[in-house]
Amino acid sequence: MRGILYALLCGAVVATAAAGEPGRVVILGDSITSGYNLNPEEAYPALLQEKIKAAGLDYAVVNAGLSGDTTAGGLRRVDWALGEGAADVMVIALGGNDGLRGLPVAQVEENLAAIMAKARAANPAVKIIVAGMQMPGSMGQDYTESFAAVFGRAAQAHGAVLLPFLLEAVAGDPRMNQPDLIHPTAEGQRRIAETVWPVLRGVIPPEENRGGEQ
Repeated sequence: MRGILYALLCGAVVATAAAGEPGRVVILGDSITSGYNLNPEEAYPALLQEKIKAAGLDYAVVNAGLSGDTTAGGLRRVDWALGEGAADVMVIALGGNDGLRGLPVAQVEENLAAIMAKARAANPAVKIIVAGMQMPGSMGQDYTESFAAVFGRAAQAHGAVLLPFLLEAVAGDPRMNQPDLIHPTAEGQRRIAETVWPVLRGVIPPEENRGGEQ
């Protein structure tokens, strides 16, 4: 049922964007983005929507988060997430599940690059934010260091903006996470929104430039 409601919601947002009304901010992510075990309005994309509205900006945020998703999964569904209206801004918040599964860092980087290419094929003027992720030390020093570095490298190589760590001041803090210590609580989601907002605000195109070359 939640999947059906999510699809209907995204479809509604795409239809609105296609009519030329609000711009679109698409957040492609996993369970952290979808707001696992929380109400939709408690997830950080909804909180960013509130900040956008308070700033007087005419943009709609699409929560394209899917629990368990990886960068490969995001690549498979990016066209669907973008919809016919494409996106003015895309936030790529994927990679955590890749890392927890110990997937090759080179593959993560390749998938991130391919997601960015698809976003730009739909709208060459799209602004892209790559949200970095980090792994616990239990994954081994070599892997954790190479994994943490891949996001900045991918962002720099493909003209995107890096948000260094999506879970800054949230990861590992029992006060900010549900009992599994993986999924943020409502308070943790608010902290994520505070981390993302300055970066997002810095790339949202002025109304007069939306959808065109900048």
